[in-house]
Amino acid sequence: MEIVGTMVRQLLRGASDAEIMREYGPMYVDHGLGVYPMSPGGMPFNALALQSKGDPITDIAEDMAAEQKARSTYEYLLDLADDPDVIDPLRFLREREIVHFQRFGEIMNQLNMLKDEKKFY
Repeated sequence: MEIVGTMVRQLLRGASDAEIMREYGPMYVDHGLGVYPMSPGGMPFNALALQSKGDPITDIAEDMAAEQKARSTYEYLLDLADDPDVIDPLRFLREREIVHFQRFGEIMNQLNMLKDEKKFY
């Protein structure tokens, strides 16, 4: 979140107050200079975005899906970017999501191996 917020701040450097207020005025009025996570459509982040079932395999599958959704979002942003100072951090973030997905996949494999073992209490 901080990386993307920093990129937005850098991209807005040099914009006039009038330009910023025209584009972001309502956001500023509600949230000042604070980071306020929301979708590009304006839907604020809320707990409905978090999924937890309490079953390790189900929850890891949900985590893996979230990593893929984040990866695809960074790819869409890369499609829109032409500034190398934006592209490089977006590539880093995309690659980080890929590594997270791979690590969750390794955990999923371990969980699947363990689920059929006899339980000792």
